[in-house]
Amino acid sequence: MRVLMLSKACIVGIYQRKLEMIAAHPDIELKALVPPYWKDERGITPLERVYTKGYELVETPIRFNGNFHLHYYPEAADHIQLFKPDILHIDEEPYNLSTFLALRAAQKLSTAKTIFFSWQNIKRHYPFPFHWIEKYVLSNIDYALMGTQSADEVWRAKGYRGPSAVVPQFGVDTDLFHPSTTSLSTASPVVIGYAGRLVGEKGADLILQALCRLRNLNWIFRIIGGGPAREKLEQQAIELGIADRVHFMGLVPSVEMPDCMRELDILVVPSRTQRNWKEQYGRVILEAMASGVVVIGSDSGAIPDVMGDAGLIFPEDNLARLTDSLRILIEHPGKRQHYSIQGRERVVKHFTQQHIADQTVQIYRELAR
Repeated sequence: MRVLMLSKACIVGIYQRKLEMIAAHPDIELKALVPPYWKDERGITPLERVYTKGYELVETPIRFNGNFHLHYYPEAADHIQLFKPDILHIDEEPYNLSTFLALRAAQKLSTAKTIFFSWQNIKRHYPFPFHWIEKYVLSNIDYALMGTQSADEVWRAKGYRGPSAVVPQFGVDTDLFHPSTTSLSTASPVVIGYAGRLVGEKGADLILQALCRLRNLNWIFRIIGGGPAREKLEQQAIELGIADRVHFMGLVPSVEMPDCMRELDILVVPSRTQRNWKEQYGRVILEAMASGVVVIGSDSGAIPDVMGDAGLIFPEDNLARLTDSLRILIEHPGKRQHYSIQGRERVVKHFTQQHIADQTVQIYRELAR
């Protein structure tokens, strides 16, 4: 079975492990098209060629790089015609121009079955031409992969009537993300982390406020990631008098994230729901739990569903509850150990990269039949 995947997400090296696992199935011949880089508010993320065994990873030009709705791949149609896939896996939202153009190219091949992927968990209404693109894709696609159950509900409400399955875009490679084999002294500072975009809706400023209230406890705070809010956060740390205990790590290559995770004791994910956004998945939550790191998360979007009972949940923007959760985990190593074990077990049971890859291949087989 010939599978062609179009995915800007797979420029990230550790995500390519899923592609290797898909390609390891003997009935799959996989080719993945990726752009040379992607740019957003964090900056430029270049293509990392890390896990490329058993399939073809092809760099292809992109137009309108950074524009989520308008970006497209001018050579994608040529690749589709030459490769003649049985399955075209468009790893994009159904209202994007890249999805529409790839679908149209695949329709010229009578044998090609098509799939889109979506995280969309809020029912949004788009202006022309995106509303028209969305309607066309929903009416002509063969299968829909949904990152969460709420995404499936959104697209059903918007008119999709075809087959679908809830399969997250990526899982976690538990061989890469695993607990540290060394234990820190109880006299060492508790290492608290944040990893993600530095934008208001992600809530890193709330962590700084909470840690200011806990200045009498032994902790350090590492902020991993980039974005337009970095300067404001740096100034906030200075004004709160905790700048000497707050370390901005910047953007970290994906292959270095497993080591970064293992250096943390606690990860905080304090996302805030906005009118047009709520947390869609929180992949970093799973990477932390797989690494034996305890997670404190807000109740925004999919966070409680991903975490289950393997961490602490607090109401969005509730500074007092976040402060209490941090205090409990900083002061009680035994509780950290309890949630560390639970988190790792939950990921191994439900969210491994192998599990996601196998589910995806099974869908390919169903479509091919």
